[in-house]
Amino acid sequence: MKFVAIAILTLFLSSCDNTTKHSETLPEKHSSIFVLPVEEVEWQKLNPARGDKSPQAATLWGDRRRPVATGFLAKFVDGFSSPPHIHNATYRAVVISGQIHNDDPKAEKMWMPEGSFWTQPKGEVHITAAKGPDNIALVEIDSGPYLVLSKEEKFDSGERPINIDPSNIIWQYPMGFSRSDKSPKIAYLWGSIYTNESNGTFLKLPAGFKGSIISKSDEFRAVVINGEINHEAYSSSQLKKGSYFSSIKDTEHVLSTQTETILYIRTKGEYQVKSSH
Repeated sequence: MKFVAIAILTLFLSSCDNTTKHSETLPEKHSSIFVLPVEEVEWQKLNPARGDKSPQAATLWGDRRRPVATGFLAKFVDGFSSPPHIHNATYRAVVISGQIHNDDPKAEKMWMPEGSFWTQPKGEVHITAAKGPDNIALVEIDSGPYLVLSKEEKFDSGERPINIDPSNIIWQYPMGFSRSDKSPKIAYLWGSIYTNESNGTFLKLPAGFKGSIISKSDEFRAVVINGEINHEAYSSSQLKKGSYFSSIKDTEHVLSTQTETILYIRTKGEYQVKSSH
C-alpha cells in the first residue's frame, strides 16, 4: 500500500437512540443528542476465540452482528499482530492513539500514527499489528455482520485499500471562514457531501474555538480523534479522544475547545460550522 495525497472506517454493539446519555440533567433542547464519553464505553473481546490475545472492542453506534452501519473502538495491546485473515465486509478506520500497521502479510511494517485513515477491502488477506502502550482505532462498516474469516476464503471485491498519513491530509476552509490558523478546517475522506448519502470527513477545530456544528441530517455521528472538546449537552467534563456524540434530526451541537481538536464526522449530506466569536 502507498500513502496517497488526497483525502477521497468497522469492530461491535449498541444503538444510539433519541435521548442523551445524561438526559436527566439536561434541558429539553438536548433531547435529540446522544453523548458517550470514552470513560463510559463498554469493552469486550472482539474475537473471544482468541482468548487473552483478542483485541478489545467497544460499540459507539450500530451492531456489528446485524446488517446495519456500525462504528466501534478497537483496542490492541503493544506488540499485537493478527494472523492473516479476511473480512466479509469492507471497513474504514482512523488511528486514535498508538501506531497501527494494516497490510498484506508479506509487506514490511508501515506504522500509521495518530490521525491516520485507512480502508480494508472485504475479501483481501491482511494482518493488523499494533505498537505502543495505548493502541486504539475507530472502525466503521456500512453494513454487518462483521466477520473474521480464514485467509483460504479470500476473494477479490474489486476494491483497493487506502492509507493516508496525517501529513497527506488535505485541509480546506469551510464556507464563511478566512484562511487563518484560528479558523476550522475540513478534510473530505469518502463519499460526497453534495448528495444525501453517507460521507466521512475530518473537522479540525482550533484551540479556543467557540461555536457550533449545525446538522440537518437524520444521521450525524462524531468521534473525538485528537484533543478534547466541550459539548453543551454534556456538562460533566470535557469529551476526550475516543468519545462520541450524535443526533438524529436537525440539531445544533454547541462546542468549545481549549486545545486543537480533530473530529471524525459521519453524516448524510453536508453540515455547517459556525463560530460564535
